[in-house]
Amino acid sequence: MPKFVTIGYGDRAGYDRTAPAIRDAAHAQDAALVERGAVIGIAGQPVQVRNPDASGVRTQNGAFMSSQLPVAGFAIIEAADLNEAIDLVSRVPCAIAHGVVEVWPLEEPG
Repeated sequence: MPKFVTIGYGDRAGYDRTAPAIRDAAHAQDAALVERGAVIGIAGQPVQVRNPDASGVRTQNGAFMSSQLPVAGFAIIEAADLNEAIDLVSRVPCAIAHGVVEVWPLEEPG
């Protein structure tokens, strides 16, 4: 079954202005995704890693990309196709709490 990487963006203000019953249903959707085998996690602090021409590793704290909302979490889900993946994440906390979820098809080498 195809895999998809999802990136959820959202902030506490959007979460707090969403009705508790809707938030609870969104967390139940996260739990349902985990039961289906999804790997879900909350985003920690990022570190940029570079090693140009294998000349030595350089790191820098902080995200490389920026957005209007902070990254809240990541997931790897399985779905029959992109449409099903969109349907599955359309009910998770970031999607319903005034945030956004990106869905990236994971193309595995081979």
